[in-house]
Parts: sequence; C-alpha cells; structure tokens
Amino acid sequence: MSRKPLNPSRRFAGSGTLPFIGSLHSKSRASPFLSIGLLIMGAMLLIGYSYSGSGSFGGNKQAVSRVQGDFSCAAEVHWAIPFLKKAYGDSMHKVLHVGPDSCSIVSKLLKEEETEAWGVEPYDIEEADSNCKSLVHKGIVRVADIKFPLPYRAKSFSLVIVSDALDYLSPKYLNKTLPDLARVSADGLIIFSGFPGQQRAKVAEVSKFGRPAKLRSLSWWVRYFVQTSLEENEAAIKKFEPAITKSSYNPSCQIFHLKSYN
Repeated sequence: MSRKPLNPSRRFAGSGTLPFIGSLHSKSRASPFLSIGLLIMGAMLLIGYSYSGSGSFGGNKQAVSRVQGDFSCAAEVHWAIPFLKKAYGDSMHKVLHVGPDSCSIVSKLLKEEETEAWGVEPYDIEEADSNCKSLVHKGIVRVADIKFPLPYRAKSFSLVIVSDALDYLSPKYLNKTLPDLARVSADGLIIFSGFPGQQRAKVAEVSKFGRPAKLRSLSWWVRYFVQTSLEENEAAIKKFEPAITKSSYNPSCQIFHLKSYN
C-alpha cells in the first residue's frame, strides 16, 4: 500500500527593505544591513526547523495520516513488537505477518534476536522499494490473495500477525480467511483492526482493494470470534496489557489476542 510522504512547503516573510538608522557612510551601511538580514533569516530557519520536528507539519506522521484518511494499523504493529515479545516470549521465534506493508514489518521482525519472519502481501507491490522486491524474490514475502487458502501447512508458524487485511473482507470471505489464518498458527493469532470511524479508504485505494475498509466494533468482533470458535488468549493478554500500561503506550488500533485451533 503506497504512502505519499508529507512535504509541506514553507514560505518566509516578505523581502521588504529594512529602515536605516542614523546618517552612515555607504560603506558602513552594508554591514549592519547584512548582519540584521542574516539574523532574521537565521531566526526564521530555526522557527521552521522547530515546527518540522514538533509535529505541527511532518513530525507526527501518524496524526497527519488519520486526518487524511490514510491511517494504517501496520504502523501500530511496529510499535507493538517489543510488547508482543514480552507477552509471547519464545513463541515469537517463527512469525508470519499478513497484510499490506508486510515487507516493512517482516524487515523489522528479522532484526529481532532469534526471530524468523515471513510475510503475505495481499495486494500488488508494483510501487515497492528494492528491499521489498528482494524479500519477495527470496520467497520470504509472498504476494497472495488471502481470500483463498494460504500456501502453508497447518501450524507452520508459532504466531500469525494480521493487520489492515481483514477490514477489507466481506463476511463471506472472512468466514474462510480467518479460520485459515488460525490453521497455520501454532501458539496464537494476533489481529490489528481499526476502530470504527477512524479510517476511510481513498478513492484510489477503493479501486485497489475492491471495497472500502469496513471497520467493526469490539462487540462485533467478539461475537464473530465466538461464532468461529476462536478463544481469547488470556495468558498473552495478562502479559501484554500490563506491559503497555507500564510504558503508557495507548494503541491506536484494536488488538485481539486469539488462541490457535487445537
């Protein structure tokens, strides 16, 4: 899923002339004029720099993305990885990520100690960078339609992490995809889903995904998990929630911890 970086243009104040003070010789006038001009320009540059780092323009990219309707739970996965490691421990040794931006998440997971990672990218990667194309070429990340069974044996991975993928599936396909994701996991299934009213697909994204995101409420997901015989992973929740509370981390997406099928 392509993302366009925010490049705000900044305009400085007008270039009007500064008043001269006192009767100075022509040679001496240039010196104070130049000094004052440089001081003003330096101050403006410092102000512009401080704004760019404070989040007013591009510092808080996550907040900007929400306003533009381009919010993604993939970024949330990056933030949550340290807490997932605390909650799942040794179960983080063999992980499959399913969803857009899978290449970036897999790359992050591969940097973790004693962690093997693979990914499934549900949509085209025509605009992917060289690193992503390399992962696909090596078979670490696959491009596959998740409406159909995943090309993996049962319990191939200790954990399966899903983000921004199930929100685009209708119940017809969700009934097939979610059980299949649980099938290929051995120790747990983690789902990142947007909150209702939080995310809306752009026109270009609707044509790419086939349908806009359908963000469901907590109660809807709970009922659905019960219907599909998926149980909460209470052991993981008891470790994950205290970890994020201690660090004052407030997830911007719904995070569900589920047990794998026995």
